[in-house]
Amino acid sequence: MHTICHIITKLELGGAQEVALFTVAHLDRTRFRPVLVCGPDGLLTTEAMALPGVEVVIIQTLCREIRPIRDLKALIMLVHLLSRLRPSVVHTHSSKAGILGRWAAWLAGIPVIVHTIHGFGITPTQPALFRHLLIALERFTGLVTTHWVAVAKADIEAGLRWRLFSRDKVTLIRPGIDPRRFQASLSQVDRDQLRTELGVGREELLVGTVACLKPQKAPQDFVRVATLVCSRIASARFVLVGDGELRHAVEEQIQNARLENRVQIVGWRRDVAGLMQALDAFLLTSHWEGLPRVLLEARTSRLPVVATRVGGAAEAIVEGYHGWLCESGDVQGLADRICQILTDRDYRELLRRNGGILPSEFDIYEMVKQYEQLYAGLLSDRKRAVGSDAFHENRSIS
Repeated sequence: MHTICHIITKLELGGAQEVALFTVAHLDRTRFRPVLVCGPDGLLTTEAMALPGVEVVIIQTLCREIRPIRDLKALIMLVHLLSRLRPSVVHTHSSKAGILGRWAAWLAGIPVIVHTIHGFGITPTQPALFRHLLIALERFTGLVTTHWVAVAKADIEAGLRWRLFSRDKVTLIRPGIDPRRFQASLSQVDRDQLRTELGVGREELLVGTVACLKPQKAPQDFVRVATLVCSRIASARFVLVGDGELRHAVEEQIQNARLENRVQIVGWRRDVAGLMQALDAFLLTSHWEGLPRVLLEARTSRLPVVATRVGGAAEAIVEGYHGWLCESGDVQGLADRICQILTDRDYRELLRRNGGILPSEFDIYEMVKQYEQLYAGLLSDRKRAVGSDAFHENRSIS
């Protein structure tokens, strides 16, 4: 049986974290023994610790911020851990764990090192010199990476453009969801009750998002869009499901716009599938992404979607069929599309009818199957390579 060790920086609520958790929880136990390594203080850590048959290891010094001394300690701790566990495969997620985890795996002599790109940590908002430094670091770390996984074709093209890997060293595996959770519709009574909890009446129009309140998701843009829409549509209401470092700034922005009764932040919720059914439209204002699973959830919930055209958004949402995409930061364009959807009931219903069905490549169980196939293939390649080296060594001795 092969030990597969997943490493991720922090188990907060997010796509990369959900992918890692679901994968370790559902790997075939007759073939693979899962281990999950992460930093402390994640909202999903308790949930991870409760997964049957999954060993969870917390590295106290592993954090998202760049902290050279702390990062060095995390690297050393990871090397010691991997040297003890001796996994067949180390699989890293997210930028920070991706760098430290892959180098620790190489230093520990792990034979197969895999990294999933959940959107690059290289963004347009960073200074050019810093971006070039990050690209160089990713390219250097690529030297010890056996194989890359991308969640979006856009990330594959970016990686090829930056010369991080060759096309034969990367595989597209979508970050799946369980569509059944989002296809089940609420009764009108339950929907009305949930909207009442949110302070929204039956005749009002509710636009929502689910996102961590951090720069990547641009929650301030969400409020700017809400401000424009509310000035044009009296029945419009907005709800932001999530939390994070920008919460105070966003709350202050809502107060300054005098929208406390029309825009609310409800924090993290685990009933996202139900909340989706309570919305009339979905809005995502991200400035950069991999492939946001929340767009798949909204699409499967039959919600008209308006989002920014970043990362793999165009691979999840067909423009004009499931909703519309605008350029990153185009607050006016996003507001115009939301108004178009909210003011035209027939058009809104047309977009709703176009949702619901999700291609199998976006199914989370298909994702796990593809990861298992990838592990098996890479381990088989490794075994053949070792066997070939031994064969040639024996021939040279004889």
